[in-house]
This record gives sequence, structure tokens and C-alpha cells, in this order.
Amino acid sequence: MAEYTQADQLVERVEALSERVDALDDDRARALAQELVGAVMEMYGDGLARIVRVLDGAGDPGAAIRDELTEDGSVASLLLIHDLYPVDLPTRVGEALDTVRPYMESHGGNVELLGLDDGVAHLRLQGSCSGCAASQATLELAIKQALDEHAPDLAGLEVEGVAEPLTGGVELPMVHSGGAELPVVNGNANGGGSSNGGGSSWIALDGANGLEAGGLRRLDAEGVALVVANVDGSLLAYRNACAACGAALDRGELDGRMLRCAECGVEFDLPRAGRAAGNEPLQLAPIPLLDDGQVRVAV
Repeated sequence: MAEYTQADQLVERVEALSERVDALDDDRARALAQELVGAVMEMYGDGLARIVRVLDGAGDPGAAIRDELTEDGSVASLLLIHDLYPVDLPTRVGEALDTVRPYMESHGGNVELLGLDDGVAHLRLQGSCSGCAASQATLELAIKQALDEHAPDLAGLEVEGVAEPLTGGVELPMVHSGGAELPVVNGNANGGGSSNGGGSSWIALDGANGLEAGGLRRLDAEGVALVVANVDGSLLAYRNACAACGAALDRGELDGRMLRCAECGVEFDLPRAGRAAGNEPLQLAPIPLLDDGQVRVAV
């Protein structure tokens, strides 16, 4: 789980106080308090802008300090609020999608950035991701998490190719596109394992490191039994239970892309979201996995 930091406490306190100000019955008092908050924000924004200008004028040493500061979640949030973050929004959205693209491709699909309009990202799902049972988990956990880390200032999402409406567990603004709904990402910039709001979070899976191509391994992620396979150099994770008989899959045999259950003999195509062979109406339960130097799963 993500560590609950002092910065998180400060954010919650600011939000709570802002709600109390908005709830004031006295219109004049409320307006004065809001004007005061705006003036304080403007003052700090001007100070931050001056700091950034000094760093930019200091050459390579200043750039190194600026880069270190932007890696701090609290500082990054302040820079984003005041439009001082050194990497523009389109670049950060592109970087976020690049981190999840290997997972999408491992399930026979992809995600395309169609463009940005007034801070709203227009995405399109391609391939089997738009219709497979993994599409909801892929979107809600992988894309949402990546955008939350790289582009917390994103105003909204419009997604084409979603098979069914998504359920996020968090009441956030929605943007509609073709009947699909995706919660707007407006989380923090702390990154590295923050909760997605729906009871799931990214968890480091250290035991997956070093798993060679063709290898199969049982691992636990906070009490959830998983089976992790290396198929042609790509790591894939599923709940460790056969969709046909419920037996543990880690005792099965991995032959190329197909995993055969040791108990009932049913084969599952791992890169195709765990679909059973022979048109059997069975499918394993895929677990979103990111491998960007540290293997992480969302359960």
C-alpha cells in the first residue's frame, strides 16, 4: 500500500478547510476568505516562478536541482498548480501511456492517444483489449494509475473502444464517449503505488525478478495467490486458479504461450488474456502487471 505521508495529511487538511469556507453562511465572510486564499496562492506562485527562473539561469547545476525537486510529489504538485512544471502535459500523457503499453500489448491490444483538448485526453483502445474481460482492469488500474502518476493535472478522459461502462469506486467527474465512462484522473503526484481509489493498489512483486522465458512461478501479493509466467520475455500475471477446475495453475505446464492445467488438462492462452483453447467459454482472471524496472501488480 502507498505510504500515508505528511504531504497527504496537509492536502486533506487544505481540502477540509476549503469545504468549511465554501459552507459559510455569511456571503461576505465566504467571499473574503476565498479572496484571501486566492491571494496567498498567487503570492506563493510568484515566489515559485522566481525560484524556477533562477534555476533555469544557473545552467546544468540548476537543471539538476530542478529535476530533483520535480521528483518530489509535494513540490511537483505545487509546480503543476502554478503551471511551472518543466514537462508539458502532452509529453507526460505520452510517457504515462508508454508505461502501460507493454501490458496492453501482452493482452493483444494497444492504446492510442488521439489528442488533447482543453486538458481532456482522447484515447482509443485497439485490438482485443476493447472486448476482452481484461479491458476493465487494464483501463481502471493501469491507464488510470499511470496518468495519476504522470499527469495529475489532466482534466478528463474520453475513451473509445471500451466494451462496457467502468466502475471505479470513487465518485469523480465523468466524461462520456460512445456510452463508455471513465473516472477523471485528479489524484496526487506522489506516484509509485498510490491507491486507485477502488480498493486496489500497485504492489511490488520482487519474486518475479529473474524469471526466465518459459518460466512459471507462484507468488503472493498481499495474500492473493498469483501465478506469474514469462512468455517470450513478457511477464504476465493471473490469479492462481484454473478457470475450469479451480486447481493451482503453478503446478501446470507452460508450453510457449499456452498454460496447461495439471489437474484437468485445459489449456489457456496467456497473451490472449487467459482465454481457454478450443473455443471453450472459459477465461483466467488476469492481474494488471507493470514491468518498468520494478515489477508491480494491481490486486
